[in-house]
Amino acid sequence: MTDSTTPAATSRRSFLKTTGSVSALAGVALPPVHAAENNTLQVALVGCGGRGTGAAINALSVTNGPIKLVAMADVVPAKLNSSYDKLKSQFASQVDVPPERRFLGFDAFRQAMDATKPGDIVILGTPPAFRWVQFSYAIEKGLHTFMEKPVTVDGPTTKRMFQLADLCSQKNLKAGVGLMVRHCRARQELLQRIRDGQIGEIVAMRAYRMGQGGGTAGPRPADVSELTYQIRSFHAFLWASGGVFSDYYIHQIDECSWMKGAWPVEAHAVGGRHYRGNSLDQNFDTYSVQYTFPDGSKLFFDGRNMKGCRDEFASYAHGSKGSAVISTLSHAPGMTRIYKGQKMPTVTSRKDLPLPEDPNLVWAFPQPEKSPYQWEWDDLTDAIRQDKPYNEVRRGAEASLVASMGRMAAHTGQIVTFDQMLNCPHEFAPNVDKLTMDGPAPLTLGPDGKYPVPEPGIKTDREY
Repeated sequence: MTDSTTPAATSRRSFLKTTGSVSALAGVALPPVHAAENNTLQVALVGCGGRGTGAAINALSVTNGPIKLVAMADVVPAKLNSSYDKLKSQFASQVDVPPERRFLGFDAFRQAMDATKPGDIVILGTPPAFRWVQFSYAIEKGLHTFMEKPVTVDGPTTKRMFQLADLCSQKNLKAGVGLMVRHCRARQELLQRIRDGQIGEIVAMRAYRMGQGGGTAGPRPADVSELTYQIRSFHAFLWASGGVFSDYYIHQIDECSWMKGAWPVEAHAVGGRHYRGNSLDQNFDTYSVQYTFPDGSKLFFDGRNMKGCRDEFASYAHGSKGSAVISTLSHAPGMTRIYKGQKMPTVTSRKDLPLPEDPNLVWAFPQPEKSPYQWEWDDLTDAIRQDKPYNEVRRGAEASLVASMGRMAAHTGQIVTFDQMLNCPHEFAPNVDKLTMDGPAPLTLGPDGKYPVPEPGIKTDREY
């Protein structure tokens, strides 16, 4: 696991443990399910959407020892049922989740974890607003954790996660964060080559995540509660996910910072909301961020979610002796490469592959590559079985904060530093641990029938 540089000392105020109970709407927790063999790792899946289910697939695909799924939890019945059917069809012998261990409601995460034993694993695939609450309970239960990114969306929850990360290590629990690119062997070799000086000093970096749309939210159906509606469309709402910026863009911001060997210390950004139509979401259509590293070098990140526009999903590093491709076309395969000079071919679709011969090409990682989504699970379960130190939470929280820093810079129209983001008092969902299915949502419609959106230059000390 690669350590990262923190540009500022973090607060060590004591963590306020959750004491309020939340509603249990379905299922009764059973006594812990004990494995037939002592070396079988049991898994509870909390959050059964696309990434949660994907993480469960990767978990059940590890080959370093027996593993099985024993409990599932969600707040949306359709997601839980669809996930169960998919997993059972692919891993029939490894999925042992009868109806009484499929839990629904805001307390379902507790019930799912209660159905395991200390030393087992919980997957936290819920929106990041719930991460600190559920991670707290996982530590209390003595469970190893895999959590999806981002792990925080604002300053107060980042401080909370820092303290939970320390507590996790104190209890010798293992914790992985879904920034899977750091487990990619192609990127790891590229990192070593950069550290060895093959492209010289990194003087600038570029990254792009431009697609055909995302993070929209149409009118709420009459039969769906306000809170359920916002959770189902969590990419649309900053309190739940940090919006498309945090949820989509964190990967490339993280991988570039990893290659640079430092976190940016400030962000200067622009963004605009042009074509959202009737969507009620809080996102911008475009984001352009200039991140500054401690040595003054820059990372230029561009994000766009607009149909009909040119797509690109790639990251690049420019050095004093050459240049490198960190990501070629989405997260996998990385197809990492090093070139003489600064000219690198751009790949915008699968039609551009295979790459033509290039006289400036110095090195390329051999193809095909194993998926980094699988590598991160292989690494986590190996650490659990071999009792190796393994805790990615602090690094994941730092990456989440740096993403929030760029997002806030765009949303306020101000330069935002790492310290300012960490110490910004605006907590998007301060009562997230007390939410109930029939209670109010963290965000409410205004008199105009719309949710509040960022107003750069008008709201300058908070995002909405």
